[in-house]
Amino acid sequence: MNRLFHVPLSPFCRKVRLCLAEKKIEVELVEERYWEQDPEFMRRNPAGKVPILKMNGRMMPESGAICELIEDLYPDPPLFPRKPEDKYEVRRLVAWFDDKFHQEVTSKLLYERVNKKITKQGYPDSKNVKEGAKAIKYHLDYMSWLLDQRRWLAGNAMTLADFAAAAHLSSLDYISDVDWNRSENVRDWYAKIKSRPAFRGLLADHIAGFPPPSHYADLDF
Repeated sequence: MNRLFHVPLSPFCRKVRLCLAEKKIEVELVEERYWEQDPEFMRRNPAGKVPILKMNGRMMPESGAICELIEDLYPDPPLFPRKPEDKYEVRRLVAWFDDKFHQEVTSKLLYERVNKKITKQGYPDSKNVKEGAKAIKYHLDYMSWLLDQRRWLAGNAMTLADFAAAAHLSSLDYISDVDWNRSENVRDWYAKIKSRPAFRGLLADHIAGFPPPSHYADLDF
């Protein structure tokens, strides 16, 4: 059995979960308390990070590399286009969300509100929370601009770029930090991706001490 060592609200873990589910690859989810850095975990990934996918007896860390390996091994349904230029756009947007969005938004909202409490690292930094709440508006506007020109974020077909964005936004939606009224384009895009069978596992997540808002699993939110 394939195993994914993960943290439920981690956007990087969620991106991998979406890829696996979209391609109907069965996997056992194993929650990992990565912050404890126990020796067994560090043997699985010396970088001390999740996700880690165990497949065919091999331990594989790093969400981007995992997703591209899954695409190579299981190309149907595709999460990358064929043309090199179009592949570039997918990779560019995946990097946008996993780097820029993560640094400016996710780390300042989700990590401050949830991760600090779970890992017992103190209380949220209000300055970071305010910065994250301001920055997400810019990112939602950028997504809206992209969706004015395309059916999906990277083009006219759903790709890994959409899963990367949805992974971050779904984590933030769990703590009610996404203003879905800011952009009708983004709201409609999220409604489409949220209704996919691959999303069901994410919508079923429940973190102890952090109940999700009523709209979180509602497809007609």
